[in-house]
Amino acid sequence: MRIFLASAVALLTLSGCWGPDAMCGGGEYPVKAVGSTTGGACVADGEDPPPGYVRYPEGKVPTHVGDEWDTYWDSHVLDENGRESPA
Repeated sequence: MRIFLASAVALLTLSGCWGPDAMCGGGEYPVKAVGSTTGGACVADGEDPPPGYVRYPEGKVPTHVGDEWDTYWDSHVLDENGRESPA
């Protein structure tokens, strides 16, 4: 069982689904703080964002630190309805 668990962790790490540069761990998705260029959190799959946070627009979700969308959101904000605007 330990060998299986170690292999599973190694596979996830190498596949990029979970690792030091991933925005969130497995079973989570990133959310953005309303009106903020830097605020964010990770929420368990199947749960709604907490108050003060919204989902990223479809197709504009950052998956890794420094990727295209992570950089994009450094200069854009979302309102409480998920509408975006330049910061």
